[in-house]
Amino acid sequence: MLNINKTQADKNLVISLEGRLDTMTAPDLESQLQASLAGVEHLSFDLAKLEYISSAGLRVLLSAQKTMNKQGDMVVKNATEEVKEIFEVTGFTDILTIE
Repeated sequence: MLNINKTQADKNLVISLEGRLDTMTAPDLESQLQASLAGVEHLSFDLAKLEYISSAGLRVLLSAQKTMNKQGDMVVKNATEEVKEIFEVTGFTDILTIE
């Protein structure tokens, strides 16, 4: 189960994720991102309530990062210790801007 909340103001988009980002829920997030990223210059992911992220979820973040490299910037905020550990083990701390 994953809740995706989007807040957009001008060219800033904040996506708050709650629950689990895995093989079942990643396609959902991916399609929402594809529908929302046009014209966005600043993308933030708020992961304060994200309990788990799988390789499928990491792929979606990576794809969003590649898109944002062309049109602006992306940050990942408030990741839990568990999620931060997954980022570290997978080398994503070098790819993503994590605050």
